[in-house]
Amino acid sequence: MSDSEKIAAGYAFTGPALDLGALLWDGACLPDAQIRIPLPMLNRHGLVAGATGTGKTKTLQLVAEQLSAQGVPVFLADVKGDVSGISAPGVPNDKVTGRAAEVRQQWTATGFPAEFYALGGIGHGIPVRATITGFGPVLLSKVLQLNQTQEQSLGLIFHYADTKGLELIDLKDLRAVVTFLTSDEGKPELKNIGGLSTATAGVILRSLTAFEAQGMADFFGEPEFDTSELLRTAADGRGTVSVLELPAVQDRPQLFSTFLMWLLADLFHDLPEVGDADKPKLVFFFDEAHLLFNDASKAFLDSITQTVRLIRSKGVGVFFVTQTPKDVPADVLAQLGNRVQHALRAFTPDDQKALKATVKTFPNSAYDLEEILTGLGTGEAVVTVLSENGAPTPVAVTRLRAPESLMGPIPPTALDEAVKSSPLYGRYAQAVDRESAYEKLTGPGPSPTGSPKPTPAERPPAKEREKEKEDESMVQQVIGSGMFKSLARSVGTQIGREITRSLFGTARRKR
Repeated sequence: MSDSEKIAAGYAFTGPALDLGALLWDGACLPDAQIRIPLPMLNRHGLVAGATGTGKTKTLQLVAEQLSAQGVPVFLADVKGDVSGISAPGVPNDKVTGRAAEVRQQWTATGFPAEFYALGGIGHGIPVRATITGFGPVLLSKVLQLNQTQEQSLGLIFHYADTKGLELIDLKDLRAVVTFLTSDEGKPELKNIGGLSTATAGVILRSLTAFEAQGMADFFGEPEFDTSELLRTAADGRGTVSVLELPAVQDRPQLFSTFLMWLLADLFHDLPEVGDADKPKLVFFFDEAHLLFNDASKAFLDSITQTVRLIRSKGVGVFFVTQTPKDVPADVLAQLGNRVQHALRAFTPDDQKALKATVKTFPNSAYDLEEILTGLGTGEAVVTVLSENGAPTPVAVTRLRAPESLMGPIPPTALDEAVKSSPLYGRYAQAVDRESAYEKLTGPGPSPTGSPKPTPAERPPAKEREKEKEDESMVQQVIGSGMFKSLARSVGTQIGREITRSLFGTARRKR
């Protein structure tokens, strides 16, 4: 058996699989040798890497289409704004028909069911917001660029707010709690558990002020996004492709990368264990992944590693998308069983070093990978995945298939129409500002350390106090609304008890 036949045999799976393309050997495309990924192995995580302009985005689109067709929901972060085309049929042209003929693909122009989201509603999309409580101290420390001591102090602040029922909904709530804890009345509150120094509180407050000055306040608030929305399927059984539109915030990379981690962490602690399933519940593509790991603390990296390791058993696959494997820490990279490596550049000594490091991350192969990786064309990649029995497949240089949906953005008017016609729009579009820590600490009434009168934590929210005055039919309408359900999920976990927190310090909720 020749080397090419051995490689082809390694991808001859019997169960359901996604088709990536055809094997390239000695410069020739072999359409009979199809390179595939077994569907059940998509929750064993993966890496899509390559230099800018090598076709990573189209690879994501190709895989997302086939997952959707198999009934698997997909999450895509659209950093550059060119993934929205997945919702519209592709446009045939000579390049597409030529590529389809080369790899023996029966190409049919097809659009896929999609929902479009935007962080805080900035840009085109259904607003995705998180409460400060839901986001948690660890992820917030990453966004605010706090050091370890400041992160620990922020954890104490969250602990205090949790125990006192001071709901941290938005940035002004957190600022109010920090200010109170450094006041003469509030200083003794944390004395027995380490206290909060004036200097550290000052750093946190200045960081919050700078953060808000950059326009970040819109990302925090209610209704908080329910990540179970990402697990939906369409009426025809295809998985919904959730596209998070990020072009409007691409100049704030640390924010959106940390928000993506919040989405993943929230899914992690909400989903039940399923073990090895026939297909994933969700495949999550984490674009610009290097931004997540830049300047990250050891504790933060440990949390990412543990989340990636354990979320597989909950049926979620995570694909990190970046330029080179060295952008991903070794402990995380070790969890990524499926690899699609596009071309790398080797123009500088650092590039050469990265190239050699990338080659070492692949199994032994019949290819000269250093030469191959610098000579791949657009839409070509080096592939190795996990077979149906969990063993790595042979390294295969692959000419990839063409996506069947539109390879480019849909018009802004079509995007806006899709957003506003979504059943989720009414649930999340309108921000709500209810009584929370800020109102309880700055409004009339006693402080948390005050008199024998009911404390802020014991007093019902203002809306609850006015509830008896409302007309009964109006109450029924409100209770039946999607916005009320979203708020109730958040309110129910925050009032009157300490919140249990997960690996990242994000609030654990029962839905």
